[in-house]
Amino acid sequence: MKTHYFLFAGLLLLLALGACSGSGPMGRNATGLLYEIVVTTDQNSWNGAVGKAVKDELLADVPGLPQSEPAFKITFAPPEQFNGLLTYVRNILIVKVDKSIYTKTTLTYERDRWANDQLVLTLTAPDSGMVVSYLQKNPLYINGIFSKEEMNRMVKFLQKEYSTKDMQLLKKNHKVMLNAPASMTSFRDTTDFFWTSNQANSGRMDIVVYTFPYTDPKTFTLEYLANKRDSVMKANIPGAFPDSYMTTERRFSLTYEPITAYGQYCGVMRGLWQMHGDMMGGPFVSHIRLDKKNNRIVVAEGFVYAPETDKRNFIRRCEASLYTLRLPEEFDKPVEKIK
Repeated sequence: MKTHYFLFAGLLLLLALGACSGSGPMGRNATGLLYEIVVTTDQNSWNGAVGKAVKDELLADVPGLPQSEPAFKITFAPPEQFNGLLTYVRNILIVKVDKSIYTKTTLTYERDRWANDQLVLTLTAPDSGMVVSYLQKNPLYINGIFSKEEMNRMVKFLQKEYSTKDMQLLKKNHKVMLNAPASMTSFRDTTDFFWTSNQANSGRMDIVVYTFPYTDPKTFTLEYLANKRDSVMKANIPGAFPDSYMTTERRFSLTYEPITAYGQYCGVMRGLWQMHGDMMGGPFVSHIRLDKKNNRIVVAEGFVYAPETDKRNFIRRCEASLYTLRLPEEFDKPVEKIK
């Protein structure tokens, strides 16, 4: 995995992305690409143990993908080059190592320091060893902060730009709300199952929402939900060939973790799907919630088919939609920020 260095072409790109627009600090909006971080520290630290530890943190593989893909793209700039347009990038990590100033390791964050919708983290320590120790004792902590920030940006965007048709059908026929990307214009709506897709030739994204009665206390377990997923997908997502259908890939990592949504329990399952009887496959992520009012389980899932390219941004875009899932008693509530 490569670390990308500051080039003059990068300045032009940032300018094109709107560095001079907006009405926030200095009248500018944050620039940069999704999941891009500017890291600034002195050259010796970057070339040594500090740089390696920071790269290990930010370039860690995204979980649940079929191939290795780093969580972020890093642009490095030493302090003397960290100025101008680079200070307007949306994600910035500043690492300062100086024993004459600092006596302990500290991580601080600041929003909108140089531009609107910007997050700046500053990690300070008296020596390189303490920086490395901090990152090793708190693995993926900084990674997680920036990841949630990017996810929240996508969720915020989806509240403005989403498929109104999908929203109308889900609310009317399935008694849920969900902001699917506006590009998802192809849909199929049946009893207890809704399927929408962008039908793209490159970077296809699909979202399904399905429900079933809540009858088993073991519902919120990986085995139960994976088996339920297989039965639902087999019945509703056929392949291009006779007797082909979607199933869950069991040979690789399939994970389940609990989170909180609107103050209630939400299960998150992620892994790989494959088409039985065909060569198609890719990553998926599901959010599973209990609709107490209607005594049913609601599952919202996004899956991606993009064999020709990286899948990180596609699956994360789908996942952002899942965070907008609202049950009937939550219709009047604003979409929650991911914490």
